[in-house]
Amino acid sequence: MFSTILVAVDGSEVSKKALEAALEEARVWKSELNAVYVIETGGFENIPADSTMEVVYNRLETIGNEALNAAEEGAKKNSLRYNSYIREGHAGDEIVKLSEEIGADLIVMGSHGKSGIDRLLLGSVTDFVTKHSKVSTMVVRL
Repeated sequence: MFSTILVAVDGSEVSKKALEAALEEARVWKSELNAVYVIETGGFENIPADSTMEVVYNRLETIGNEALNAAEEGAKKNSLRYNSYIREGHAGDEIVKLSEEIGADLIVMGSHGKSGIDRLLLGSVTDFVTKHSKVSTMVVRL
């Protein structure tokens, strides 16, 4: 039923649960698994354009690489075809765009992020994706 699955990861506990669900779906359907981490650049205009912005960006990139590495390990353990992506911009927009680019027929994502602010942001990201995506979206809760 699903040949190409896209999972959005951010390193949060609910994101890890979403990855588990995506791995299970990919294993059952023998699907290709694609993982994406989006660096939300929307708040960068409020950060001074000095080394502070670089430190913040590098930290976000590190978090993304760790989350994508976990997805890759899961894909390898399950002998799945796997691709990973780091995108920059509005997370919801980037997830929807990437799903169209790769021909995903299922998007899997968590219901919220790491903290209260992340919950607010990711909650709205989840809402955005479910409203704007042309494919099925699985929202995973803790």
